[in-house]
Amino acid sequence: MPRHRREPGTLPRPLAVLGALALTAATAAAIHLLPAGAAPPPARPPAARAPAKPPPATAEQPAAAFVAFVDTAREPAFDLPADSRRTGVRRYALGHLVAGGDGCAPKWSGLADPGRNPVANRIGRLRAMGGDAAPVFGGPAGQELAATCTRPGGLAAAYRRVVGAFDAGSIDFEVRDSADRAAVLRRARAIHAMQREQPLRVSFTLPLRRYGLAAGDVEMLRATRQAGAEIGTVNLLAPIEPRDTEGGRLGRVATAVEAAGEQIALAQDLADPAEAWRRIALTPVLAGEGDLTELDARKLAAYAARHGLAWLSLRGVTPKPDVSRILWRSPP
Repeated sequence: MPRHRREPGTLPRPLAVLGALALTAATAAAIHLLPAGAAPPPARPPAARAPAKPPPATAEQPAAAFVAFVDTAREPAFDLPADSRRTGVRRYALGHLVAGGDGCAPKWSGLADPGRNPVANRIGRLRAMGGDAAPVFGGPAGQELAATCTRPGGLAAAYRRVVGAFDAGSIDFEVRDSADRAAVLRRARAIHAMQREQPLRVSFTLPLRRYGLAAGDVEMLRATRQAGAEIGTVNLLAPIEPRDTEGGRLGRVATAVEAAGEQIALAQDLADPAEAWRRIALTPVLAGEGDLTELDARKLAAYAARHGLAWLSLRGVTPKPDVSRILWRSPP
């Protein structure tokens, strides 16, 4: 939904909801391409309840939205509105906001001027086109604010600075400190405080293991919920094995996602385990350009549609254009 604009060259107030990208329907021919019952991976923790099953397949199912991730430090010249016109993508996630200054000052990782972000400066024009973007806290190059900002009220104030500067309706946390109980609780309480003040959608980005989520990440999700924070989506970073790997590469990903779904249902105390599917986003992580083929992309898109996943994204090496177009759902 469009929000207020600012003059070019200034930081826009809005960075609202990861606006939904209405996409074309997936056809029945693609629906069952990704297997859901691959052989069980090693060392998978026992489930406390029966696995959640996806809804029955229908002839036409809406495709999952695609969220393009932008590392603004690596691509400071990335033009959000131009990329949206070229690809048809409407939703973006912008990384990474980390701790700076006294530990309670958010800064954009890797930028010469941590207070200004040339990519984020174009969000107003993206919104004018019907798109949106969300800031990502944490990441590989710096500490998330929850780990460093211990001053009472300081963490919530730091998050509010970002939410207020962009008029954000959605934010993401790339969590890497699940073992730090104090940081987990500080972040959860700060999120809860903000969500009491205004509608705010929050997602957590976590690594997907072959057996689902790490035990520490599951406990972190549980503690976050118990502290009152509502985590609407868990974005799973799923490494894609090279094409020369034997066996069903994507089948193993599907099995791991199913296990993660069971864990998420338990951690968030969902009455119906099937509700976990719509709380899952899937982000394949590519090590090489050829790790994902056009057929693989069709399988992933069909899988996401059949299970009702929140969105798809990509990290790592950019795949070939024809592969990307399948996930974008834009015409060639």
